[in-house]
Amino acid sequence: MYKIIPIIHILSKLGVLFSFMLLIPTFVSYLYLDDALSSFGYTALVTITVSTTIWLLTLQHNRELRPRDGFTLVFMLWVGFAMIAAMPFYLYFPHLSFTDSFFEAMSGLTTTGATVMTSLDTLAPSINFWRHMLNWLGGMGIIVLAVAILPMLGVGGTQLFKAEIPGIDKDSKMAPRISQTAKKLWMLYAVFTIAALLGLHWAGMSWFDAVCHAMAAVSLGGFSTHDNSIAYFNSVAVEAVLVAATIFGAISFASHFTVLRERSPLPYWRDEECRTMLGVLLVSIIVMSVYLWQNQFYSSFEEALRFVGFNFVSIGLASGFTNTDFNQWPLLVSLWMFFLANVLASSGSTGGGIKNVRALVLAKFSLREITFLLHPRAVSNVKVNGRSIPERTALTILAFIFIYFMTIVLFTFLMMASGLDFMSAFTAMVACITNAGPGLGSIGPASNYAGLNDIQKWLCAVVMMLGRLEIFTVLILFTPAYWKK
Repeated sequence: MYKIIPIIHILSKLGVLFSFMLLIPTFVSYLYLDDALSSFGYTALVTITVSTTIWLLTLQHNRELRPRDGFTLVFMLWVGFAMIAAMPFYLYFPHLSFTDSFFEAMSGLTTTGATVMTSLDTLAPSINFWRHMLNWLGGMGIIVLAVAILPMLGVGGTQLFKAEIPGIDKDSKMAPRISQTAKKLWMLYAVFTIAALLGLHWAGMSWFDAVCHAMAAVSLGGFSTHDNSIAYFNSVAVEAVLVAATIFGAISFASHFTVLRERSPLPYWRDEECRTMLGVLLVSIIVMSVYLWQNQFYSSFEEALRFVGFNFVSIGLASGFTNTDFNQWPLLVSLWMFFLANVLASSGSTGGGIKNVRALVLAKFSLREITFLLHPRAVSNVKVNGRSIPERTALTILAFIFIYFMTIVLFTFLMMASGLDFMSAFTAMVACITNAGPGLGSIGPASNYAGLNDIQKWLCAVVMMLGRLEIFTVLILFTPAYWKK
C-alpha cells in the first residue's frame, strides 16, 4: 500500500506557508478598514494551527519525495489550498454557500477568472484583493513558489516542478538547481507584474485597481474589480497595457529569459511557438474585425479592431478580461475565439489549453503522414524550434489531446444532463478547461456563473483543475498501477 503520510507531512509545511500568505489580505483589510479583517485573521489562525500540528505529528515521516509523490502532492495541494482560500469568502458573505466559495477560490487559483460574485464594484477591498492575489499565485503555480523554499524545509522539489510546469519538455531547466529555476521564474514574474501595475496606473487606473488588474493580467487570470470588467474603464490606453501584459503571460518564460540574457527581442522570433501564436492571433483579429465591420456590427473598422483585438487576445490567450458583450457577436466569430483559447498559449507560460507546441507537433506529424501516403519510402523528421520530436512524444501528445477533447465532450453532456442548454454547457467547459473564464449563453460576459446550480458549479470546478494540472496529473491517481508498490 502506497504510503501517503509523508506527503501529508510535506503538505502541512506548505499549509504553514499559505497561512502566512493570508496575512497579506489581512493587512489590506486593516489598511482599508473594511469588515473582512476577522475572516482573514481567523482563516490564517486556523490554517497555521492545524498545519503546524500535522507537521509535528508527522515529523518522523519526513523523507525525500519520490517521482510519483509529486502527482499526489500537486493534486492534494490544489484541492487543499482551494478549500483554505475559500474560507474568507465563506466567512465574510453570510449568503454565500461553501460550493460558491470553493468555486470562486478554485477559479482564482486555476486562473480561470469565472466568478459567482456580483456587485464587485462595492466589494470589500481586501476580498477583491484576495481574489486577484489567488490569480497571481496560481498563474506561475503555487508549487513553483514552494519549490523555491522547499530546500530550506528539507524537501527536494524536482518532482513537484515536473508535475506542475506545463508543456512537453518537463525535464528542461533554466538553472542547474530546480530551486534556482523557481526563484528566477518568480523574480521575472514579479518584475513584469510591477511593470504592468505602473502601466495601468499611468493609463488611468487607481493604484488599487492597477495592482489587482496587473496580478490578473500577467497571470492570465481575468478577475476584475468591476462587474463590467474592462468595459468599466472605457479606455484604449488601459486595454493596450492589458493586451501587452496578456501576451507576455502567454509566451514561454524560457523565451523571456533568453531575451533578457541576449538583450535582444530576436529570440521571440526564433521561438516557433511565439511566431505561430502571434501570427494566428494577428490574422484572426484582422479577418474577424473586417467581418464584423462589413456586417455592420461596428460603424468603423477601427472600432471593430479595438473590440475584436482586445477580446481575441484576452479570450484567445485564456485570460478572461472583456470590454464588450461578445455574446452578441455571430457564432462564427465567438466560437473561433474560444477555439483559439485551446491552442494558442505557449508551453511554459501561464496560459491554459493544450498549448501551442502540442498543436504544432500534432499538425506537423499529420502533414508527415500525408507525405508518407504519397511517398512511402520518404524519410522525414519532425522538428520544433530545431529539435527533433521523437515518435514516443508524438504518441503522448496525441493521447493527451484525445483525453483533453473527450473531457470537454463528457462534461458538456454532464452539464446538459444537469439542465443547462448546449451552448452554455459547451462554452462553459471550454472556458473552464482552458481557464479562460466567461463563455456564451447564460455564462456570457454580461453575466457570470452564479446562475448555475451546485452540481454544475462542482463540475466546472473539477474541469478547472483538470485543465490547470493538464489532466494526466489527476487521472494517474485513479489508476490501480499508481498505488502498487
